[in-house]
Amino acid sequence: MKLDVKRSQPLATRMRPRTLSEYVGQAHLLAIGKPLRCALDQGLLHSMIFWGPPGSGKTTLARLIANNTHANFIQASAISSGVKDIRQIVDTAIQARVEKQQATVLFVDEIHRFNRAQQDAFLPYVEDGTLTLIGATTENPSFELNSPLLSRARVYVLKQLTAEELLQIINHALQDAERGLGQLAMEFPHELQVILAQAADGDARRALNLLEIVADIAHQRSGQEVATEIAFVVTAQLLQEVIQESVRRFDKKGEAFYDQISALHKAIRGSAPDAALYWLARMLDGGCDPLYIARRLIRLASEDVGNADVRALGLTLEACAAYERLGSPEGELAIAHAVVYLACVPKSNAIYKAFNAAMQDVKTSSSLAVPLHLRNAPTTLMKNLGYGKAYRYAHDEEHAYAAGENYFPEGLPSRIYYYPTDRGLEAKIKERLHYLRELDKKVKG
Repeated sequence: MKLDVKRSQPLATRMRPRTLSEYVGQAHLLAIGKPLRCALDQGLLHSMIFWGPPGSGKTTLARLIANNTHANFIQASAISSGVKDIRQIVDTAIQARVEKQQATVLFVDEIHRFNRAQQDAFLPYVEDGTLTLIGATTENPSFELNSPLLSRARVYVLKQLTAEELLQIINHALQDAERGLGQLAMEFPHELQVILAQAADGDARRALNLLEIVADIAHQRSGQEVATEIAFVVTAQLLQEVIQESVRRFDKKGEAFYDQISALHKAIRGSAPDAALYWLARMLDGGCDPLYIARRLIRLASEDVGNADVRALGLTLEACAAYERLGSPEGELAIAHAVVYLACVPKSNAIYKAFNAAMQDVKTSSSLAVPLHLRNAPTTLMKNLGYGKAYRYAHDEEHAYAAGENYFPEGLPSRIYYYPTDRGLEAKIKERLHYLRELDKKVKG
């Protein structure tokens, strides 16, 4: 039998599950007794949004739902479909309902790319039941879809496939002689299958694409023209060659990006240096710009460390400068240095809270005038108008502090925005401010 490793369709397309029993993953949605599974078993359709990472089975599940409910399946792309296309889809759906009494499932891939006009165009037909919408997105639908559409669809979160689930998919493809690679009699050691599953990083499509490339190259190198009892073998060296350029999932503009930078920030805030290093490594491994991370660390030094350790801000600035001078990969160590330092030092968000409180006062009050005694008086006219009159020069007073003086504008009662913590250097700052406020109390009686 002549081997045909490269068929007309990619392996991932050929191995697309045909029934729910072949579908791997998403047990939290499809296990017996789960709401979505119950609806499918009863043949009940409703509009829904599948939100999940690439290769988690969104498109396949939409097809299975249409097949399971005997519905007409129409697939559209948010990238290429315009309002005119939507109208044609609606006409087709109306025809199917009238002539065949058949419901229509409209599957929209990357639905987050639909603009508001496109979303509004099919909204009435979703509402009246002409179309059952199934949208797929890798982005948070609460940010990307308008409220009327979200209110008419149930959101289902699909999870990244585990390595064990990917191994099931890989093994099925290796054994299936009709659609998969079973006719090749290929020897693929289990431990190497595990490596392939890990390299696919939760993406079933990616796992099958890598498997197809591995099989193709292994067959070519074997020199065999027909399948025999002596299988050609996938080696560790070959597998490494195929996956070495593979990078882990990291969308610089998508949900994964913001999830990972959030995890890094929260690990540092939580004083977990090892977890912080892990998320730093994940982002760098995925291709994130190290300078973006460095800039976030500069902000974090003020937001979450503040005066608890005043060295933190300087260290993050130096790490940024070091990376700008050295580049990758040498400069990345300076960023790691800053990450560990920030995670280990005492934390305080007192400055962050104080600044926000001051900004809120400014935004909610009128443009109050600067008191005369605080104004600059560079000219005779200004002095005659009372600018700077009665100003108390702090250095000339006891403790270099003008006790009882007011620095707020008239009409705005004195405020306390900054409440130092008892951590790190801020504990000493707290003690100092308490002492000065006691002096104020003595003067004011």
